Parts: sequence; structure tokens; C-alpha cells
Amino acid sequence: MKKILLLLLVTCSTALTFAQKSEYDIKKDIRYYPDSEYENDAYKAKQCVLDIYYPANKKNFATIVWFHGGGITSGSKEIPEGLKDKGYCIIGVGYRLSPNVKAPAYIEDSAAAVAWAFKNIKQYGGDPDKIFVSGHSAGGYLALMVGLDKKYLAKHNIDANKIAGLIPLSPHCITHFTVRKENGIDEKQPVIDEYAPLYYVRADAPPLLLITGDRELEMLGRYEENAYMMRMMKIAGHKDTTLLELQGYGHIMTYPAYPLVVKEVKRVLDKE
Repeated sequence: MKKILLLLLVTCSTALTFAQKSEYDIKKDIRYYPDSEYENDAYKAKQCVLDIYYPANKKNFATIVWFHGGGITSGSKEIPEGLKDKGYCIIGVGYRLSPNVKAPAYIEDSAAAVAWAFKNIKQYGGDPDKIFVSGHSAGGYLALMVGLDKKYLAKHNIDANKIAGLIPLSPHCITHFTVRKENGIDEKQPVIDEYAPLYYVRADAPPLLLITGDRELEMLGRYEENAYMMRMMKIAGHKDTTLLELQGYGHIMTYPAYPLVVKEVKRVLDKE
């Protein structure tokens, strides 16, 4: 009898999980630039596309635009498993990589993808007032650049302050080392210029949650960069900047960070 009951529980649990997953749709390789910009540019046509994973039977849901990591030299668009099935839409963005292009091309790609979300999410059932921007490592850097340097979204007639929240995971807050390398600067030489999120600290930015690995295990002082970002945002007058350090985790800290991303989305939405 116990074995039968256990079998029923496992079967029901599996069926419930399948039912939950079947409530989401996914569309792949959507172009986020106008079609004319892909003509005679095979690399852009390959890279500048996105996947959208969204609740099929829900309206006015929140969206997380996600940028993959890889040092701006590698990686590809992804829908992180840790963000799936939480009631939110996830948009995984592909963007051009160095050395095929140089800054600011990949930042412009990131802004174009976020702009696409603002302009198109409603047709999938989402709320354009509930768009969050996140990513890991290089992706976190791109999220910060798009959210803090307002000129990139302004090119698409969108105010960066319309972003509901910025949630970068282990991002560079100084100028990214790949950008520095493109200009002949060593990765251990810190720079804060127009390609540094720190250059754009401001009081009126969207809510900001910075998440890093353990300061003793992180890459190249990454925790300290984020700590400085937090401090300067607060000095600038920003009222909603938080820094979380994941003890015991190095730079690859996405697994324990995903639940924190989901929690932050809920926190911001609950404030409305």
C-alpha cells in the first residue's frame, strides 16, 4: 500500500511539474534590430537575436532581460534554468562580441534588446512597466551600462529610468577589462571612463541590487568594485542600492544568486 501511495505521489508530482512547465511558451531567434540593419551583415544576423520565454496564460507579468557572461569575447544567449517557472518572462539576449566588434557596439546591442522588450512585451502579455535588467559578469556589466548611461536607451526613445530594476551579478563597475584590452590597457590597470558604470552614478537611477561572490574568491577585486559602486550611488543620493556578497562562492556564483534575483523582482513589484 505504501509503495502504491508513493507511486501515486511521484506520478502526481511529475504531472504537476510537467503541467507547470507547459504553461510557458518560448520563441527563439527574434531579431531586435530593424530587418534593414541585418542586410549584408551575417555576423549581426547571427548574434543580434533573442529568445523569449514567457507565461502562456498570464497577463501583465514582469520580465527579466538577461545578458550572458563570457568576458564580452565568448558565450551565447541563454534562458537560465534558475529563473524559469517563476511566473516571469525571461528574455535571453545575444550580442556581438570582441574582437569582431569594439566598444560601444555590444552596449548598443544590449540597449537595442532592452528597447525591443519595452516596445514588444505587451503583445506577449507582459507589462512594459515591469521590465528588469540582469546578467552575470560581462552580462551584468552590460546591464549596468544600459541602465545607468541613459544615452543608449535614449537612442530608442526610451528613458532608462523606466527600467523597474537593475540586478547585475558579479559585474565590472569600472571599465570592463575587454574594453581596456581593446585600447591596449592591461586588465590589472583599473580605469573609470565613459565605459565604466561608476562614471554614471546618479540619484534617479532604477533600484539597484549588486550581487557578487566572496571577496576572497572573486575575480580581480570584483567585490571591491561593487562595494565602491554601492557607496558612490548612496553618496549621489540613490535610495535603493544594495550589495550582497555570497560567502564561499567565487566568480561563478549564479546558482545561489538566481533565487536572489527572483526575490528582488518580487520586492520591487510589491512596493508598487
